[in-house]
Amino acid sequence: MLHGHEAAADALLAAMRGRALHHAWLITGPPGIGKATFARAAAARLLVEGAEPGVLPLRLALPPGNRTAALLGAGAHPDYRELRRLPKKDSKDGELARSITVDQVRALAPFLGTMPSMSSRRIIVIDSADELERPGASNALLKSLEEPPADTIFLLVSHAPGRLLPTIRSRCRVLRLEPLDDSAMRQALAQALPEADRDEIGALVGAGAGSPGRALRYAELGMAEIDDALHAIARDGDPTTSRRAKLAKALSLKAAQPRYEAFLDRVPGVIAEAAQDRRGPALQVALDAYGRARDVAGAARGLSLDAGGTVLELGGLVARLAGDAPTQHGADLRRTRG
Repeated sequence: MLHGHEAAADALLAAMRGRALHHAWLITGPPGIGKATFARAAAARLLVEGAEPGVLPLRLALPPGNRTAALLGAGAHPDYRELRRLPKKDSKDGELARSITVDQVRALAPFLGTMPSMSSRRIIVIDSADELERPGASNALLKSLEEPPADTIFLLVSHAPGRLLPTIRSRCRVLRLEPLDDSAMRQALAQALPEADRDEIGALVGAGAGSPGRALRYAELGMAEIDDALHAIARDGDPTTSRRAKLAKALSLKAAQPRYEAFLDRVPGVIAEAAQDRRGPALQVALDAYGRARDVAGAARGLSLDAGGTVLELGGLVARLAGDAPTQHGADLRRTRG
């Protein structure tokens, strides 16, 4: 189910009501905000409009029991195709291939060579275009975008459009999706986590920063405990470094690597949240801490810095928000290359 993105839906519907609907759309935005879900909902809406012009759902929502939606859900709609990475042939655990292959793109040829059967349109969703095999698959798609078959709409999902071929980007109309607001985040998380209580949902809304995908990743990693610790440090400080030391010990374990990486993502967000309610010198302290936290977290990934030392340093930056200026013990802040 799609949550949020009303402005993008309205832009697409306005284009549908125009004289000529562009044949290729590049759906972009930050990771985890529902771009692929939006693309599939848009595909369904486009197909319904082409088959049942009297049906006018609210934005991209379809009426209950709609035939088009049922066929799409069953993977049986004759006018719809979707390209994504396939499981490796020799994989026993469903591991996906590294890319969408040129053979997958070429396999669209029979589909593109026939007329639509149920709708007046054919829709192709590519999730994601960033994963097209280069140069083969990208060039094969480009040929179709340069000479689009009549009544065919391409919806390309992209997390990093700058990595696509410029010639692909130039043939698409960009539809940028923004992070969800808190209300849409709560709805998305409540649907995904029906057993979560209100406090847990609230914590995940803050941690997700407009991205349900990121929030759900935090939920799977048990990040609520770490989030509570960071907020406690931001509120009360950590003059004895005990709170930071506890975090460093927990996140330095090899098995904690996914939680450590999520911690690197989360610390700048905690500082940014605190900055929103500050003015004057206190705001400047938060802004300086935010900039430094971004730099440290980025270096920690790129240079494989010592996890324990990095956690201590980032925790110290969070502690500054409470007016705590801990002595920068060399042992605490020394980061070494792994």
